[in-house]
Amino acid sequence: MISALIIASGSKGNATLIYNEDTSLLIDYGISEKYLNEKLIEFGKNPANLNYFLFTHAHTDHIKSYESVNINKRYSLKNVVPLKEENVLKYFEEYKFGSFLVTPIKASHDANPTCGYLIKSGDEDLIYLTDTGKIEKRTLSLMKNRTYYIIESNHDVNMLLNSDRSDILKNRILSYRGHLSNEDSAFYISSCVGVKTKKIVLAHLSEECNTPELALKTYHNIFALKGVNLDKIEIKCAKQYEAIEL
Repeated sequence: MISALIIASGSKGNATLIYNEDTSLLIDYGISEKYLNEKLIEFGKNPANLNYFLFTHAHTDHIKSYESVNINKRYSLKNVVPLKEENVLKYFEEYKFGSFLVTPIKASHDANPTCGYLIKSGDEDLIYLTDTGKIEKRTLSLMKNRTYYIIESNHDVNMLLNSDRSDILKNRILSYRGHLSNEDSAFYISSCVGVKTKKIVLAHLSEECNTPELALKTYHNIFALKGVNLDKIEIKCAKQYEAIEL
């Protein structure tokens, strides 16, 4: 079984706890140690029991508090955070973390390198992928028919284009090394879900250029357009300041 607690998701900080009966992984640590500990305790988790800390890329909203983590517990691709050599991960190689099997999957972002993760436990699996402007074929092939998806749905294109943001920032976000729009995210995931899929969590929503209601509406519209039935799949949105369980 796989459980998840999405503690924070957005441009102001990210942290997601993936856990089962005997192993816990924290993906990204872009929030304060105090806030992380408060949220873990609120949901009945002991901060001292976190086994592994995995990082996706070197932007501050994902690695802010990495220095508070014992270096023996840090894992990432090379040049994301300081690591012991034996804790450096490589794209598309599978690693054992307690009772989890974890594979870094390639993302496309303006922090090099950037990854997401495919996480397996028993007969369940989970895709964690944010901060990517596109999903390349090899990554997409590994995303097919998974149990859970925590996937970026960052912005509504019209809201972004009509925002007060600079043209440079708009172009960055819209690029292949930026962030997935609601539409792009929905098209990708509509091609991935399968008979074992139970839940989708839309993550890293922009507070200025998106809303949960709009992201969910876009997903439902595009899944309907593609003829993909959502009756047995739960979809919800992660939040910046409110932790949610998968």
